[in-house]
Amino acid sequence: MKKLIATLVCVALVIALVPFGTAQRPGSLNKIMVEKLNSSKMLLEGIAMADFAKISRSAETLMQLSKSAEWFVYKTPRYELHSNEFRRAAENIMQKAKDKNLDGVTLGYFDLTMSCVRCHQYVREVREARAPVPRDADVVAIAEQAR
Repeated sequence: MKKLIATLVCVALVIALVPFGTAQRPGSLNKIMVEKLNSSKMLLEGIAMADFAKISRSAETLMQLSKSAEWFVYKTPRYELHSNEFRRAAENIMQKAKDKNLDGVTLGYFDLTMSCVRCHQYVREVREARAPVPRDADVVAIAEQAR
């Protein structure tokens, strides 16, 4: 159990340290992602302390954030899939907390974190695909700099 919690702490720290690309995000989206991160941290703290009330509050906050209009960055089936996975994981955490099942909450937290990682990966892929294509002169200049 200690190894699992240590692993989850490491995953949470990695997510916390990954830049969200604030220059590309509107203010309201950046705000909601910061709130999501803070609630995730509180959730992890609740798990570490076996504080089921804190776990429930944090998971409920995450659920509410996922239902806000700012949450919906892209209207694609894949983005909707990631959002649904996130909500299912949050619901599972709330149920496991109600049952006072710490192992179940911990596994739910891992599922929640993985849904975040997969969604952020998808959003980066979409943004990279939508990036402007360099003009021929730019390509030549980049190639010359690489030599």
